[in-house]
Amino acid sequence: MEDYNKVIESLGVRYIKSKNLVLQQPFTVRNSYDVGNTLILLHKGRISFGEDSHVVEEGEMLFVPGGRATRVGYGNEPGGRVITNDDLITNKDKFFSSNDHIDLIGDAEQSHSFVSFDAKVFDSVNFFASLDVPAFLISKNKKMANLIRQVVEESIQDLPGRERLISIYTENLVVEVVRYVLQNNMFVEQLATNSTYFKDPRLIDLFNYIKEHLGGDLSNKVLSGVANVSEDYVGQYFKMLTNINPQDYIEYQRMERAVFLLRTTKKSIREIGKDVGYKDTAYFCRRFKMMFGIPAGKMRRRESAMNI
Repeated sequence: MEDYNKVIESLGVRYIKSKNLVLQQPFTVRNSYDVGNTLILLHKGRISFGEDSHVVEEGEMLFVPGGRATRVGYGNEPGGRVITNDDLITNKDKFFSSNDHIDLIGDAEQSHSFVSFDAKVFDSVNFFASLDVPAFLISKNKKMANLIRQVVEESIQDLPGRERLISIYTENLVVEVVRYVLQNNMFVEQLATNSTYFKDPRLIDLFNYIKEHLGGDLSNKVLSGVANVSEDYVGQYFKMLTNINPQDYIEYQRMERAVFLLRTTKKSIREIGKDVGYKDTAYFCRRFKMMFGIPAGKMRRRESAMNI
């Protein structure tokens, strides 16, 4: 239990967005994807997920880990229209309408609320993504459902302390998700693996160095000096503790940072590519599309589409 307390204490939580959405037409996204984690509360209607179309009942929640493509269906007509994540981003207003009235949250047929957030170990490692687990169902948890509603309600209102309360509620949500996983003995092996993050300070040094130098040289030669291990061994050492090789981890961190810059700045694609360590803009764009399935420019345009 001590290790899990360390997990929770080390998590840096960042709220991304939340909404109450009403379905306009049934559909299935075959590769629903986002960098952030998403927790969906189904008010009324039907949601299914996974290749076997597991059903989410009304009042239950679906947790979709960030960085993992998941098949998600909305509506009471299984086998309806199947679209890609790109289609949904581009035409979101054709599939959902957004409700901005607190009193109507949960009243509409075929409606759900969601909260999207980051949760990083030592503000470096995406915790839920590092578990490499599929989307999973959360049931019989009124506390978590109420927290989702509170986040959505605060996001709709423009009241003093809004950001503070949203941050508090979102952090509470993350703790409750971790507790739910532990209490139900879910992903035991993955959680045991994650505990290695807290037992080797050299690994934490690597995480922090990578985070602070995403735009610079992060070759194995440089990393070996940070961790004080040989250049030939640093890749094996990193993968042994994290189950991912360092260069793949670095690329994921660079791309995640690029997404953040696309969403929050007006920098050009070229500037953002350089900021995250890519001197060749064309190569950056190719790798970005390969990782996220859409061009970097469209990722920027998605923000206006998401805020319907």
